[in-house]
Amino acid sequence: MVHGHVLKMGFLSSMFVVNTLLDFYAKCGGNLGFVWKMFDKLLERDVVSFNTMIRTYMNYGEIDSAIKLFESMPERNLVTWNTVVSGLVKCGNMELANKVFESMPQRNSVSWNAMISGYIKLGDLKSAKDVFDEMPERSVVSWTTMVSGYAMAGDIESARRIFNHMPVKTVVSWNAMVSGCVNSHMFDEALSVFHHMLIDGKCKPDQTTLISALSACTHLNSHDHGKWIESHIRKNKIELSLPLGNALIDMYAKCGDLENAKIIFQKMSKKCIITWTTMISGLAVNGHSREALKLFDSMCLEGIEPDDVIFIAVLSACTHGGLVEEGEIIFHQMVHKFGIEPRIEHYGCMVDILGRAGRIEEAMRFIKTMNLEPNAVIWATLLSACRIRRNKNSLESSLIIEKILEQEPNNHSYLKLITNLRSSVGQRLDEVDFRLANRNQGTDKVPGCSSIQVGESVHEFVAKDTSHPQRGEVYRALRSLNKHMMIT
Repeated sequence: MVHGHVLKMGFLSSMFVVNTLLDFYAKCGGNLGFVWKMFDKLLERDVVSFNTMIRTYMNYGEIDSAIKLFESMPERNLVTWNTVVSGLVKCGNMELANKVFESMPQRNSVSWNAMISGYIKLGDLKSAKDVFDEMPERSVVSWTTMVSGYAMAGDIESARRIFNHMPVKTVVSWNAMVSGCVNSHMFDEALSVFHHMLIDGKCKPDQTTLISALSACTHLNSHDHGKWIESHIRKNKIELSLPLGNALIDMYAKCGDLENAKIIFQKMSKKCIITWTTMISGLAVNGHSREALKLFDSMCLEGIEPDDVIFIAVLSACTHGGLVEEGEIIFHQMVHKFGIEPRIEHYGCMVDILGRAGRIEEAMRFIKTMNLEPNAVIWATLLSACRIRRNKNSLESSLIIEKILEQEPNNHSYLKLITNLRSSVGQRLDEVDFRLANRNQGTDKVPGCSSIQVGESVHEFVAKDTSHPQRGEVYRALRSLNKHMMIT
């Protein structure tokens, strides 16, 4: 309609109107052929027309056509060069992007930042750092891009070094550092960066900052830190968005504070499937299985369509509560009422439910009906149930053990489970057990890890760790406790 008015009013002679119309079709999903046809029919073209057409080619992945048009241009401006460089970076062609970049008569921060982000996207941090070091002037975007790149690669030390040298930091810079620490499982460090941000006071935490900090609290099981963040949200009247509300529910539930998790859940004016899943999962892991099922029923009554993930949470609630019949009904509903194809996790929950109830033979029959090949986790779940129930059916146990050894012959946990089962049913060590024991040698065991919050700090302890700065006091206290236990 607008195009028709342009024709009727005779505005095709205006380069501004023509370029705006061309840009409209290019950005609003117009057919590439149609955009080119319109460009080709232009009686007059300027550098803006060429830039729009080059960008359109790049967006459609037509690199050769874009370069050909670029080379045919009577004149180019800085936007032209940046459009080509950015387009090539977006397509992942860093070799050609670098050639164009090196040929540029002049560059600005957009040119430099495009190259840095392109190398980071490919994981080439060395080249990104080389470009960064060559920059005559670095913008806050350049610094932040480097921090984010190192953080995404898990090199928190380098990220921190760049971050500490930043002349100016924005909330995006702080977020890159906090989220980078969380993604690298350095949760204590993430909270430390968050606290420094608050002390610095130049940037206020936004939703992204708070969600990352809450994630760190959740992993550390640091209820006090999490509760303080919630009070900060209230005091500063920060909007309780869906992602932030979900993060708070998850933190409280995983720290065992269901009361506050429920309060946040009720406060949320809008709830998505993740909100319901988080709350149901929180109820399940804290032993409120029937309440979790009631909440699921409430969700369905509100007309919210369940997905495959929420069914894992609901079936887990049945597992924790020993609700066999309810689990079977929910699994049947999932498949036949909602048409969801079971994943290996759904099958695993059902095997666990039946196994914990001592219905080993039924669990075996269920495994045979699976549409997927049962993995080692499924068989180990069943074997664990055999051990708990002291199942003496050696044929069943032998079959399960055989399946586990076929799939994961060197898994330390599974080998330990097998030897423990045999001990629990009074089977003596045989040749296979010695073979398992030999396999056990040289298998790296994942060390146990625990954490405790003391005041404002969260201390992590790993089995046989000697790196804690107060290890002397810790081991003295342990020896003292051991003596008391022996006396008692």
